[in-house]
Amino acid sequence: MTKLKELSLLVDGALVGNPDLEITGVSEVKNGIPGTITFVNYPKYKQYLNTTEASAVLTGKDENLDDMNGIISDNPTVAFSKILNHFAPVSDATAGIHKTAVIDDSAVIGKNVTIGPFTVIERNVQIGDDVRIGPQCTVGIGSSIAGGCELKSLVVIYEGCKIGSDVLIHSGTVIGCDGYGFATEGGVHLKIPQIGGVEVGDDVEIGANCAIDRGTIGNTVIGEGSKLDNLVHIAHNVIIGKGCLLTAQTAVAGSSVIGDYVAFGGKASVAGHLEVGSHAQLAAKSGVTKSLPGNETYAGMPARKISKKNKQDALFSRLPKMVKQLKALEERLAQLEKNG
Repeated sequence: MTKLKELSLLVDGALVGNPDLEITGVSEVKNGIPGTITFVNYPKYKQYLNTTEASAVLTGKDENLDDMNGIISDNPTVAFSKILNHFAPVSDATAGIHKTAVIDDSAVIGKNVTIGPFTVIERNVQIGDDVRIGPQCTVGIGSSIAGGCELKSLVVIYEGCKIGSDVLIHSGTVIGCDGYGFATEGGVHLKIPQIGGVEVGDDVEIGANCAIDRGTIGNTVIGEGSKLDNLVHIAHNVIIGKGCLLTAQTAVAGSSVIGDYVAFGGKASVAGHLEVGSHAQLAAKSGVTKSLPGNETYAGMPARKISKKNKQDALFSRLPKMVKQLKALEERLAQLEKNG
């Protein structure tokens, strides 16, 4: 158990109510459990504030908790993340190499490393300290994984890839597979060898079932601190900057360059050989067909400034009425011509 006061100090928030209230965990606001703390930071959930059975509430500074116990934070989403981490269950797995793992004699394995059942570590691989590799993973020839990384089960890292420190890679992801490159001659598609690699920066998270292609020549790069959702595809020689957020089913085609802190909505995509500037935001299902400056929000297919798209959408919504008006004018004109 943790006292509410201790949680408020953990997140540097303003305490409301009983500082000695014991909190045992976290629960959803509409399915609140006594003894837990819940989170309200979206308008549609505020309706549950008066009915939740949770014992405390974490919320933003614009919310009044009245007679409730809770914490008010300037950044409640970050604060809630810290509280979740505080109560998250700790794995009881101990470091060690499973007897069924296959590790080449030339591989260099650091201290306190865990390697799960049926995982294969090929020759000249380097694995840093405190790395955790789950069951049935493969780390290809000459690849390296820096300290503090975790690979969930069934992750495949092809040869010649470099994974930075404190990287988390979820199940089913493939890093370093061939980029999509073919040259056509006489009706035959000839494969272009993909001899580059992949570099993943420090503190990156890559979701489940992602595919990050190796470079044709040179490397595909995922910048420090970037976070990839499930089902993201990064093509060959793409450069993703620092701190980017790529949500589900995002795809970036070959040789495009994404600046720092760019945010992608679900199913957003970028065509090949383009640039998207730093701090740009792409709304869900956006399709980037030409290079775009940073510090703007874009939407639509083709992607354009969201203000422009919204104006166009407003005009499109008037089309049925305009068609009806035009038809009435045509009928009136026809009647006038008949009478004249």
